[in-house]
Amino acid sequence: MGKFKISGKWLLGIGYPQGPAISVAMTVINMHYKYSSEAEVKVLLQQVLESPDQFLDHEYLDKVAVKLHKEEAPERKEAELLADAVPYHTYGASFIDEGTKKQMDSAMRLPVAVAGALMADAHQGYGLPIGGVLATENSIIPYGVGVDIGCRMCLSILDLPANVLDGQVEKFKKELGKNTVFGVGGELDIEKDDPVLERKEFMEIPFLRRLKDKAVAQLGTSGSGNHFVEWGLIDIVAADNEWNLAPGRYVALLSHSGSRGIGGQIASEYTRLARELCPLPSPVQHLAYLDLNSEAGQEYWLAMNLAGDYASACHHLIHKRLIRAVGGNLLARVENHHNFAWKEMYEGREVIVHRKGATPAGKGVLGIIPGSMTAPGFIVRGRGEEQSLSSASHGAGRQMSRSAAMKSITGHDMRNVLKEHGVTLIGGGLDEAPMAYKDINTVMAAQQELVDILGRFTPKIVRMADPGQSED
Repeated sequence: MGKFKISGKWLLGIGYPQGPAISVAMTVINMHYKYSSEAEVKVLLQQVLESPDQFLDHEYLDKVAVKLHKEEAPERKEAELLADAVPYHTYGASFIDEGTKKQMDSAMRLPVAVAGALMADAHQGYGLPIGGVLATENSIIPYGVGVDIGCRMCLSILDLPANVLDGQVEKFKKELGKNTVFGVGGELDIEKDDPVLERKEFMEIPFLRRLKDKAVAQLGTSGSGNHFVEWGLIDIVAADNEWNLAPGRYVALLSHSGSRGIGGQIASEYTRLARELCPLPSPVQHLAYLDLNSEAGQEYWLAMNLAGDYASACHHLIHKRLIRAVGGNLLARVENHHNFAWKEMYEGREVIVHRKGATPAGKGVLGIIPGSMTAPGFIVRGRGEEQSLSSASHGAGRQMSRSAAMKSITGHDMRNVLKEHGVTLIGGGLDEAPMAYKDINTVMAAQQELVDILGRFTPKIVRMADPGQSED
């Protein structure tokens, strides 16, 4: 198709009625006729519009014909949910609200549900709760992964003396502000040649091709909301650690962010497609799924993995710039996704494990579980507990919604808490105040059987998006 891109406006222009036929036609043409010319596509779609009944058995265009010929080809029927929810284990059940549990119960009634678990930091989200883990049979749920695909933790341990943060606060604060970009539409204007930008998916998948320029512009930047980059101190408490570091205190850099604008647009596009192909009852409509044997399912899988690798590349660029700026050298690094899906084995069969706000905790797998801007975070080693689907919490979890935090917490309250803990904050809003989060120590106590603690991170200088910025 060259530079020609099918759009809703273009379809209206050739006579297509306003309605679902337009979005379906856009998906089918961009997926199956990407090398056809505009003239060829126009002729083909006009033929379908004039005689939809002649295309009801077509390999690709049947989906468009169905939408144009509802009398003879009714809408797809909603998939029937299981009569009873598949049993799942809950960690920290005493401090998880009933709405979150009900949301998880609904997810466990999906016809493709195999197993699940609810982490101790869980709270309500869209579709699957934040802190929800869901294993499915050969299917992928875009909203089970989440909007911020590959949202990720990355911690770098440096060779700098531990007292440098106290002695050079202004320097570290300056470099943190200078070398990070946060928020909606944030871009970094430097030369970028990361291998992730040369991935074939950007050329082979039409939808991703349109996101390439955004990916280049936003590489090395951070999101808004609860995303951060911070300097702090890490206390290594395990002598048998994977990096052969002596137990003790080190300077560390910790970041939390995801796949930026491209992840959000991938999630939106493929959730729309999933809901078109897999109608579900209203309570679980956000959990529409794609069969992994289908072209759409395979395409989302590739796009998701690209977004995850892109998120990782963003963190690595941030860390590289900051470590160089303060004259440090890297001793060790720990990182992990916590909004992603993996192919894993469960009870002898392969399943797709969705972790929406949950840390992978397979046996021997390392990860980071942060607290808040004043609470400690932890380097953990997974114990591979099967009933948790080898998962752990991805943080402390919210105990107060953003709107509730804004109404009940004052700037004075927040400044006092920051001062009490010796934390310097750049940006950040009241919706991210430490008081809006659960007690991380309580959460960690509820999952002792899931992970072992190797190190404890204490935040010192925290950078977040400026108040008022929302997720991209």
